[in-house]
Amino acid sequence: MTANAYPGLESFLSQLAGLHKHLCPRQVLGVRMGMHAADLFSIELPQRGKRLLTFVETDGCFSDGVSIATGCSMGHRTMRLVDHGKIAATFVDTHTGKAQRCWVSPDARVNAAACVPEAKSRWHAQLAAYQQMSREELFQVQEVVLSFDVDAIIAKPGIRTACFACGEEIVNQREILIDGRPTCRNCAGDKYWLVRR
Repeated sequence: MTANAYPGLESFLSQLAGLHKHLCPRQVLGVRMGMHAADLFSIELPQRGKRLLTFVETDGCFSDGVSIATGCSMGHRTMRLVDHGKIAATFVDTHTGKAQRCWVSPDARVNAAACVPEAKSRWHAQLAAYQQMSREELFQVQEVVLSFDVDAIIAKPGIRTACFACGEEIVNQREILIDGRPTCRNCAGDKYWLVRR
């Protein structure tokens, strides 16, 4: 099989190569996984609306590949990073609430080397093979249930409030109510930064 066996693959990879100025195996995995999401939910990708919500488990080239294929992005609030350092993603159909987690098969690298034995390196074998291998050879998929409310993630855009403690604006219903007063997560103690002293 060639990239032509997967309609749209060449176009997605071309867009991705333009974005990154090169193409690598993880980008191909991201595109292929994103394309697989279309089949999992019988939806046309890249999406134009916000039906598909994607949680990628690592950043970088892989997540850009998923974004190009699905149309999901941080900017459209249809992609979230859950940084577990894995080449995996969970796709959620916001219309039905169904979720499918997809990850790279542990045998994918070995299968890639066998698929393109004449490649000049493992990297080149993976780059070529990941475009040709079947979804079944590349990925494993499992239906999952999210441990949080998707509606809370999506929230209502355009809603704003100010933090009672620091005065900074909070958007997308991310405030926490403390004694009935809206408070940002940082002031409520959920800190990812501290003031340098």
